[in-house]
Amino acid sequence: MRSPLPPIGRRSFLTMTGVSAAAFALGTGAETGTAHADALTAGSGKVPSDPFKLGIASGDPLPDGFVLWTRLAPEPLAVDGHGGMPRRAYTVRYEVAEDETFKKIVRRGQAVATPELAHSVHAEVHGLRPGRDYFYRFRAGDALSPVGRTKTAPDPRTTPASFRFSTASCAAWYHGHFTAYQHMAQEDLDLVLFLGDYIYEYGITKANWLRTEPLPVGPEHGVEINTLEQHRLRYSLFKTDPNLQATHAAFPWMFTSDDHEVQNNYANAWSETGIAPADFLRRRAVAYRAFYENLPLRSVQLPKGPDLALYQRRHWGRLAQLDILDNRQYRDTYPAGQVVDNSPERHDPKRTILGARQEKWLYDGLAKSRATWNLLGTGTVMAQIDRDTGPGELYSNDMWDGFPANRDRLWQAFDRSKIANPVVLSGDIHRAVAAELKADWRDPASRTIGTELVCSSIGSDGDGGETDASAKIWLGNPHVKLYNARRGYVSCTLTPGTLTSEFKSVAYVSSPGAPVTTAARFVTEAGKPGLNREA
Repeated sequence: MRSPLPPIGRRSFLTMTGVSAAAFALGTGAETGTAHADALTAGSGKVPSDPFKLGIASGDPLPDGFVLWTRLAPEPLAVDGHGGMPRRAYTVRYEVAEDETFKKIVRRGQAVATPELAHSVHAEVHGLRPGRDYFYRFRAGDALSPVGRTKTAPDPRTTPASFRFSTASCAAWYHGHFTAYQHMAQEDLDLVLFLGDYIYEYGITKANWLRTEPLPVGPEHGVEINTLEQHRLRYSLFKTDPNLQATHAAFPWMFTSDDHEVQNNYANAWSETGIAPADFLRRRAVAYRAFYENLPLRSVQLPKGPDLALYQRRHWGRLAQLDILDNRQYRDTYPAGQVVDNSPERHDPKRTILGARQEKWLYDGLAKSRATWNLLGTGTVMAQIDRDTGPGELYSNDMWDGFPANRDRLWQAFDRSKIANPVVLSGDIHRAVAAELKADWRDPASRTIGTELVCSSIGSDGDGGETDASAKIWLGNPHVKLYNARRGYVSCTLTPGTLTSEFKSVAYVSSPGAPVTTAARFVTEAGKPGLNREA
């Protein structure tokens, strides 16, 4: 069906769904004494009581700083999506200290929370020492936020002794308690890497409510979200969770998205429900806007209409290079328009899940890498998974299996650049999977190129179990070394010699309080790609 709205160019989306230059600049923060100081007085005024109910967060650590986030919302579940805030600007001050008691404050600054950005601030802090912990807090009016802990990345000229991080994805709040986050917050981490589906777009109803307690939300949450206000409200709902807030306050995070931040299985401007491309780009624009408003992202990631700068490269000294990929915004559509299909079209050598520009950026970065370990964060599984347990072949074109030519080009880039230790970090499937990446998928004895660690979901699909009906499919592929259907996350420790990956799981999420266990532990040796199971 033809769209009822005329097609418009992407540039015009900045006017339609964007942010004024002044509101954007003030929301990124300015240290006291900078040229923005006079403008910040526009944010003066009495702040509603208890405005930090959505918590605080930090992200994107660099050797000299990080970004600090909060969003003022004294009534997070106000139906209009504005969190109970009046439609005016407010000054938010922040402090960064070397100690938790704030006796050694090293940075002070302020930003303006404006209604254009849902009263969020993204304060970018610089001038700090590399490779050390810092503590931060916000003040708005008379209200003082909780204290957060974060850290800077190591000096790029050094090789740190270790890098500890966890990966997480798929946090359907209505499917289960965020018990996995509760345990993650107790770990000793340098970074959390979130790999997609921070929220879900579906209406929340009794039909998909998997927790044991009665459904606690009203009908405004029962519809599939597509407006900016609805997206803001959905983020608010998920972010009221205390375990999610605790994990944000404990460590810096980095992000990519998958599909549910916008719509299930979307591909570039293609919608699985048949929304016309021009209309779908409008929907994508408001979804990306809310993504920015609610996460600790830098100013360079402010979306321009339906375009969001997600892919980026970071280093953990000389120990690791981390390339965070975006495999939704630029991908080709599904062969024959189907999610699962083994048609010849999937082998088209021009097909890409990353887009030409992102592919070039990735391969150029790999060619320059001098890191011991090269980590790739991607929203969907990269390993080939044949889903036909008989003599035939069947693949999910929603994963990298729908783009085998793109995967082959990546393998070629690994070989050209002599990348000895590639590690792929992925999510999406709500299952914990460990797999070896093979030069020839049909020959189990072929060369192992790298390792893939797939984190399970935080809440999506409810309690789960040690195994399920899909285990036979996944474990029928010889390069798959683990399949576990519980909720959980992956915790990794990198050293110059080894990668230790622990698959953490919780027995249930339908009610709170489940203990955490280690479902499996693997060691990968530098220079020897593959998985050695220890537990």
